[in-house]
Amino acid sequence: MTIRVLLADDQALLRATFRLLIDMDEDMDVVGEASDGAEAIALAFAHRPDVVLMDIRMPGMDGIAATTAICSDPALSRTRVLILTTFEMDEYVAQALQAGASGFLGKDVSADDLLNGIRTIAAGEALLSPHATRTLISRFLATPDSPGVEPLAEPVGLENLTAREREVMALAAEGLANDEIAALLVVSPLTVRTHIHRAMTKLHARDRAQLVVFAYKSGLVRANPRGR
Repeated sequence: MTIRVLLADDQALLRATFRLLIDMDEDMDVVGEASDGAEAIALAFAHRPDVVLMDIRMPGMDGIAATTAICSDPALSRTRVLILTTFEMDEYVAQALQAGASGFLGKDVSADDLLNGIRTIAAGEALLSPHATRTLISRFLATPDSPGVEPLAEPVGLENLTAREREVMALAAEGLANDEIAALLVVSPLTVRTHIHRAMTKLHARDRAQLVVFAYKSGLVRANPRGR
């Protein structure tokens, strides 16, 4: 199945570079290019891409506002947003995650990492490294909502999670990968994945990234004060 990708960046040269790399992959296809947030939203509705590669800083409507619009619309529930940024630990990335983005990559990413990142996001997984989860999420998403960003709705149904689902969700929010959680709980990675997906279903989370956000917003996991 071909992964349909929409590029949203105000730098034409960067878009051309990403298009070249993506179109060279037989399993991916660039369906459109946008130079600002408003155009990204319009093209998302027109093409219904699997993944939007979204720059944050663009003229007019920025990537955060565009991400909010795309991720909050039921008609685009199958579209995932992958943030492109110059600074990995930029607070605007955290705002984009609050808006519903599934992860982020630096603009200096290698070709292999870019393509693997797109596949990861298209598969419904979050592209958040353990380091990013521990620092970025803990530092920003556990603090009061940033001005100008629509907050995620408070998660409902947390009481419907089993004790093990809560435990796995908390460990994921602390930055542990599935293999690490499996080793800690002495279960298989497949079992961990099953618990993650059941928690996502019960909490109506779009993907693992949103599940991590819910873990902090619900109080299941607390930010480390030293990380702020």
